[in-house]
Amino acid sequence: MPEVSVIVPVLNEAGTVLELSERVAATLDGIGRRFEIVFVDDGSSDGTRERVREANEMDSRVKLVSLRRNFGKAAALCAGFDHSRGDILITMDGDLQDDPDEIPRFLDKLETENLDLVSGWKRQRQDPASKRYPSRLFNWVTRKLASVDLHDFNCGFKAYRREVLDEIALYGELHRYIPVLASRRGFTLGELSVVHHPRQHGISKYGWDRFYKGLLDLITVLFITKYTRRPLHLFGMIGLSSLFVGFGINLYLAILWLSGQTLSNRPLLLLGILLMLLGIQVLTTGLIGEMITFKNFNRTDTYSVRERLE
Repeated sequence: MPEVSVIVPVLNEAGTVLELSERVAATLDGIGRRFEIVFVDDGSSDGTRERVREANEMDSRVKLVSLRRNFGKAAALCAGFDHSRGDILITMDGDLQDDPDEIPRFLDKLETENLDLVSGWKRQRQDPASKRYPSRLFNWVTRKLASVDLHDFNCGFKAYRREVLDEIALYGELHRYIPVLASRRGFTLGELSVVHHPRQHGISKYGWDRFYKGLLDLITVLFITKYTRRPLHLFGMIGLSSLFVGFGINLYLAILWLSGQTLSNRPLLLLGILLMLLGIQVLTTGLIGEMITFKNFNRTDTYSVRERLE
């Protein structure tokens, strides 16, 4: 039974998988760890699967999970988590920009500091400006909005305890927000500065388009972590604000009407009525959300257990 599972999602990385598997195996053999390396092929078309099979023939600890098509990195990571057996999981990219020699440092920090998740930080990023600047902006926005003190949410080089991933559901592009989701569940986080190498093979899959997609996913994460179990707290705040503003406008206009002024030429009247109707609709949406939440309530979703002593 492996202690450590190294999960590597790959897409058209035929030029790197053999070298990567050899270096990861040498590193973990050097510190005496039982391990497996799980390559998850996310619909490659360049012979990546064949290279992984060659690695498996040389070392049976190398595993392959091949997806039927390109499902995205979050789905590939989920497949790796589901088909791995280690109590500690390391995720890293398959392009050799992440250095396998850093793995012992991740394990040491995770275990000596009793952390649940250690996230890598590519302090000196060896990428073109078109990739660095969107990433910096993305990380700054995420750090401010999510209130999680990490420098590099985009770094795929991470170490986890199994229980972290057992409690987190990933889909879309939410793999970037595993630290945010884990923090909301009460898991302890750490960060480790890592060496980042220039890309030698293949092409980068990152660009400005991922920034706005990532921002939308961040809004999703903040919503599901704060309001999934209390939707009325969000819709109620918006609805009551709209209702009170609309009521205030209409009260002001009612005072003017009682004083003898005409309201037929005041568009403010229409705005007040619309705001009150909007407030009632949003409040109703929140109440419906509360009813759905109550119907589908699962007690274990509301807490996370660190330890139990009997």
